[in-house]
Amino acid sequence: MADMINVVYKNANEPIEARVKDLLSRMTIKEKLGQMTQIERSVATPAAIRDLCIGSVLSGGGSKPFDNATSADWADMVDGLQKGAIDSRLGIPIFYGSDAVHGNNNVYGTTIFPHNVGLGATRDPDLVERIGAATALETRASGVQYAFAPCIAVCKDPRWGRCYESYGEDTQLVRKMTSLVTGLQGKPPQDHPYGYPYVAGRNNVMASAKHYVGDGGTDKGKNEGNTIIDYENLEKIHMLPYQDCISKGVCTVMASYSSWNGTKLHSHHWEALDRFHSPHGSNYRSAVLSAVNAGIDMVMVPFRYELFLEDLSYLVESGEISMSRIDDAVERILRVKFAAKLFEYPMSDRSLLDIVGCKQHRELAREAVRKSLVLLKNGKDPRKPFLPLNKNAKKILVAGKHADDLGYQCGGWTATWEGTSGRITIGTTILDAVKEAIGNNNTEVVYEENPTTESLSGQDFSYAIVAVGEAPYVESGGDNSDLTIPFNGEELLKLVASESGIPTLAILISGRPLVLEASVVEALDGLVAGWLPGSEGNGITDVIFGDYEFHGKLPVSWFKSVDQLPMDPQQNSYDPLFPIGYGLKCKN
Repeated sequence: MADMINVVYKNANEPIEARVKDLLSRMTIKEKLGQMTQIERSVATPAAIRDLCIGSVLSGGGSKPFDNATSADWADMVDGLQKGAIDSRLGIPIFYGSDAVHGNNNVYGTTIFPHNVGLGATRDPDLVERIGAATALETRASGVQYAFAPCIAVCKDPRWGRCYESYGEDTQLVRKMTSLVTGLQGKPPQDHPYGYPYVAGRNNVMASAKHYVGDGGTDKGKNEGNTIIDYENLEKIHMLPYQDCISKGVCTVMASYSSWNGTKLHSHHWEALDRFHSPHGSNYRSAVLSAVNAGIDMVMVPFRYELFLEDLSYLVESGEISMSRIDDAVERILRVKFAAKLFEYPMSDRSLLDIVGCKQHRELAREAVRKSLVLLKNGKDPRKPFLPLNKNAKKILVAGKHADDLGYQCGGWTATWEGTSGRITIGTTILDAVKEAIGNNNTEVVYEENPTTESLSGQDFSYAIVAVGEAPYVESGGDNSDLTIPFNGEELLKLVASESGIPTLAILISGRPLVLEASVVEALDGLVAGWLPGSEGNGITDVIFGDYEFHGKLPVSWFKSVDQLPMDPQQNSYDPLFPIGYGLKCKN
């Protein structure tokens, strides 16, 4: 190994391009193909990474070392795998990728921020950038250097199961929120070349603009469906946010599962190669050929990596994939690794562990919750506003499954892939927050998840806070053609507000607009779109009790019935229940 001393690629003072060229010239075909391969944590071993020169490891949705693993546990795992990479012939470090899409949400005890639809309602790019910076710190603390974020889909149909991962239905709004890239990666200097990857340092992570392109515009909102649109409108509606991310030095772009006018957008997304053909996983070699020749540099395999490498090797040896295409891909992968300073700092920075879930980050998340809330109704009579609520009321009813369920409050991509119910991490539910806001007043707070006519009769409540909404979901599991409120949400609102006659504030916890029957809206005294606020429920009580004014504006149109979907504010037929941009304040 004497020839490896003083080599260009190992010298941090050499220009990145010189280091890339030098390292590429030293690599065997096997090492190059390994760099193009991203494998799942559950099949990754230090030996496999070392022997095959694997380029990247990821956690698929919710994949973790073990349940309730902390950031330190994650760092142990990532560092163990990284040692395998460093021990390889050339010592090329891996980067580890995770779906840190609203905070470092796979990891127990982290700060969980509102999902993107709520951030879109804030209309605050500076807030989103600060969230990106906090997410980067908490993600880096776990040893992970790469976040699969932001999703910059322009969601044209709330029936889509990933609606909440979009900042909204308006391209210009989504473009503003690409500030998350700057938060995650850091701000490039003024003279930074356009389109060149940028990571400021060890406190930042590589970002991924996803899912290229048009995934939010599929027919009837079907996940992985078909976006039927001409090129001019594809560019104008769906592509512009990608240009903004590229101008900010985004390190990677993740291609989409979906199709454009019937043609698959070949993807390095989760097992996308297996989805090219029917049945699932068939014609695998053909899929590898299509994806790599279409321009995919690194393939999220994630499990069948030996088969992938075997097929990729065959395709290179047969000339069906040229060496120039392989070198093109590996050059870009190495460029990102040098830009992210992985060769200098391959291991996790344990000094960051104390910042995970810290007060400052939770306050930031609380600010985001406050600013995301959209007030849709305030009083049956506009001259007599219902909000803010009186903290000194004699007796308050808090009701609904979503009032005391942290998992439902956080939604999908939290603790597990699909999300789940209960105390899944450290945080504050709406009920916790109400009790905290009331404090030591003589107010009685009564919580009933599913009240009945009998349990409510004769109680003499001053008012009710009823939280209803969706259970967590992800991707195709969230596709929904009827969009009614689950768990008999409307019946619960009618029971409390109409049948029992209790003045009622409804808080809708959802990733998208849901059907609100006119009779239900009329019966309510107040209505708030709470979206999927994450771990800091205090942000809700900050606003409903009047410590802060409502700020949020709808990032999407709120339909009257699903028959109107998809809605377009530019059409004469546009007749929403609440238009995009709608949002009341307590003090008009």
